[in-house]
Amino acid sequence: MSERPTRRGFASRPADPDQWIKAAGASPRNDSATGYTARLTIDVTPDQRGRIKIAAFQRGVTVADMLRDLLAREFPPAEGERP
Repeated sequence: MSERPTRRGFASRPADPDQWIKAAGASPRNDSATGYTARLTIDVTPDQRGRIKIAAFQRGVTVADMLRDLLAREFPPAEGERP
């Protein structure tokens, strides 16, 4: 049997976590404070998903905008950190 090639870059972690988070794979976005966004996926129950969608509809905003605002309030930038 032939041996599989080693994929060193796939699961390796960089030494600097800030550089890891702000990886070059991010796509530019004009409405973001930093100019870049990253996708975050979470698992929620169908009931939670429904409540989130209804709340966003009632507020007249998208689910993404509503959750970005919630996360910004709950996790503000650390002191001295750029927004």
